[in-house]
Amino acid sequence: MSSFADVIHRLRLWWRRRSRVNAAGALTLVLLSLALLLTLTSWDRENVLDGSLPSSSLNSNLVDLTLLKSAEEKGALCLDGSPPGYHLQKGSGSGSDNWLVHLEGGGWCRNLAACSARKRTSLGSSRHMELQVAFFGILSNVKSQNPDFYNWNKVKIRYCDGASFSGNRDNELQNGTNLFFRGQRIWEAIMDELLVKGLANAKQALLTGCSAGGLATYIHCDDFRALLPKEITVKCLADGGFFLDEKDIGGKRTIRAFYNDVVHLQDVGKRFPDCVSLMEPSQCFFPREIIKSIKTPLFILNPAYDAWQIQHILAPETSDPQQSWLSCKLNIRNCNPNQIESFQGFREALLNSLSEAKHKREWGMFINSCFVHCQTINNITWHSPYSPRINNKTIAEAVGDWYFDRREVKEIDCAYPCNPTCYNLVFTNPYSL
Repeated sequence: MSSFADVIHRLRLWWRRRSRVNAAGALTLVLLSLALLLTLTSWDRENVLDGSLPSSSLNSNLVDLTLLKSAEEKGALCLDGSPPGYHLQKGSGSGSDNWLVHLEGGGWCRNLAACSARKRTSLGSSRHMELQVAFFGILSNVKSQNPDFYNWNKVKIRYCDGASFSGNRDNELQNGTNLFFRGQRIWEAIMDELLVKGLANAKQALLTGCSAGGLATYIHCDDFRALLPKEITVKCLADGGFFLDEKDIGGKRTIRAFYNDVVHLQDVGKRFPDCVSLMEPSQCFFPREIIKSIKTPLFILNPAYDAWQIQHILAPETSDPQQSWLSCKLNIRNCNPNQIESFQGFREALLNSLSEAKHKREWGMFINSCFVHCQTINNITWHSPYSPRINNKTIAEAVGDWYFDRREVKEIDCAYPCNPTCYNLVFTNPYSL
């Protein structure tokens, strides 16, 4: 077996080759690294993260990529004009009529240069997508890893539009650059294809997604509900997608300016006609505004100290030219008292933004005090002996209790560093951010 250092070195090289527009990419590197470390220290290998399973187990859970058949006809195209894709694993037994649809994350592109770079990656073109992917966490087909949803029909929809499946421009020629901003059409066309493949006959359904896919889950939650019969149970779970419209440590609204560029570039504002009549379209792209109109039961899963948001919203590089926050952003244990105080203010902003959701009886919530990002798509954080817990419940147990109405779930953790079960990310170098 290769040494752990050799493996990590290869992972770093892989990450540096990836486009930096991928909001989930840094997380992936660290999760893979931790998984490999656990593997080398006699962790139960069926419970580690993506990339570390033994070949026999890994091969049994590889799911083929399916390209959308009607892409050209419906104008539902990735940034580069290639057809979008998804991975479908059929359900079995008691889950054969139940469907879980997951929206992949991966940041956004704010201008033509960024989107042009993105279209040369899997986040902008199906030509660069893996032909097979392994399913983990909420997508796992292993009952011990995913007790409530393991045998459901599960779909992972690949993300290749750069605007959380919500852009919609007719003209692909943008100032001399060929780019297709068709996320809304991708959503509609893939849903149409899944309905034909059995989703229309679902008895229970759950829409989920993480990061930019979590934001897309907020955006499309009621759309998903509208596709299915009124008498069946349909709910949504947004993981790590509650991005905050907060000022950074320099007093600037870095994320609002970023979203403003995304929204205007891809004409996202038309998704929110009521909201844009009251405020700037970029503000309508934040979950705080989106959830005000959602009628479908929704579960909000977010860490109070979201690693991506700390690094890119609270303390982005532009707000910290002296890099005094760099060590803190790599490892929360390196933060000084003033930085932790800023973190606590960020947590309070999240809780204030969720005030309306707390009082919706059919909604669920799990806000843990961990320095992490997406938590549903790997086995450790979703459901394992090492999962973060609130009131002795893993995320998977809390989501299952909420979905199946076993109990009301409104779990809000105490402030850092009170929770010893937290899985806190440790980034090894600035290239990880």
